[in-house]
Amino acid sequence: MTEDLDEYFSDNAEWVETSGGASADPEPSQPPKSRRDIRKRREMRRRRRMVTVVAVISVIALIAGIGFFGVGMIRHLKAATASDTSLQIEDYKGPGDKAVTFTVKTGQATDQIARNLVKKDIVKSESAFTSAIAAASATLYPGVYALKTHMRAADVVKILSDQSKAGGFAEVKAGERVSDVIANAAKASGQDVSEFKVIIDGGGKGILPDEANGKFEGWLEPGTYEVQGKSAETIIKDMVDARVAKLDALNVPAGSERERILIIASIAESEANNPDDCGKVARVILNRIDQDMPLGMDSTVAYGFGINGSQLTDEQLQDGSNPYNTRVNKGLTPTPISNPGDSAIQAAMNPPEGKWLYFVTTNLKTGETKFVETEDEFWKIRDEYKNNNENAN
Repeated sequence: MTEDLDEYFSDNAEWVETSGGASADPEPSQPPKSRRDIRKRREMRRRRRMVTVVAVISVIALIAGIGFFGVGMIRHLKAATASDTSLQIEDYKGPGDKAVTFTVKTGQATDQIARNLVKKDIVKSESAFTSAIAAASATLYPGVYALKTHMRAADVVKILSDQSKAGGFAEVKAGERVSDVIANAAKASGQDVSEFKVIIDGGGKGILPDEANGKFEGWLEPGTYEVQGKSAETIIKDMVDARVAKLDALNVPAGSERERILIIASIAESEANNPDDCGKVARVILNRIDQDMPLGMDSTVAYGFGINGSQLTDEQLQDGSNPYNTRVNKGLTPTPISNPGDSAIQAAMNPPEGKWLYFVTTNLKTGETKFVETEDEFWKIRDEYKNNNENAN
């Protein structure tokens, strides 16, 4: 390689002669005039060769260094990536060992849930849990869940996203009676139902508004409530406070009119098979009151006896000692007979115009209900109900 470089620089050190015409290049160097100049030129050539060799070696070394560094960096990055991947998929194989309970609180963030699961050794890593949520596009629900230690993250997500497996929460359904509500709340909270009955039978001081007259029926707002770790009084108060807030939001008149609307709405909720019929049922109630007629609602009679309508006997239907027997006693019932939902309350406030006095659910399968104005029309739709019911059997 040195000889090649020497030949290269020697060739380039030759004087260039022109073949005639004028040249734009600068004039060539003059030939040496003495041996001293020759030695000087040779020394300069030698130094140039050395500089070139050093430069080439430096470039080669630099390229080799970059290559070595690059390979090392790639290996490092691969190792880091593999480490991260290993961390993300770090998971237990399941199905789990020791039984534990786990609580998801209302409004709790996913990362906090993941941390708590790792702390209780239910899942092995936060990343495994969050990855399982993303893979399943799951929604987590608040509640108290029965889990195990050392579970697969995907199995935990499946449970926490199943609302039916959530304990510690009580639901109030539209049309439910107070007796049903407190039974569910007692079960969900792990308390004895007697603790709730004490509150219900105690007159509601400090809990109920004055217009409720010490009675809770109708004053528990439908919805889902967190009951874990709460007293029976706190749980019931939460339901009442939610009801008052909802009535205010719906612009239900305050005072005695509010209780009256709840009574009408509760009867309509219990009698109507379709939400769209609540308004017509409310109108029938008002029309019957205007004409001084008994309401004649079996649902109210059944409530007074604490049974379902299908359990009523002819004797019970004629028992006027039952204050909720609207077949015998005129006017509205003493209290609501259930906890009505929004649609029934709005229907009671603004029922449609009509002269209906009677209604019959003529088709039990579809819930079709017909409303009529006269007694003759009533017997016709009553016969229609019988015919449909016989055919159904």
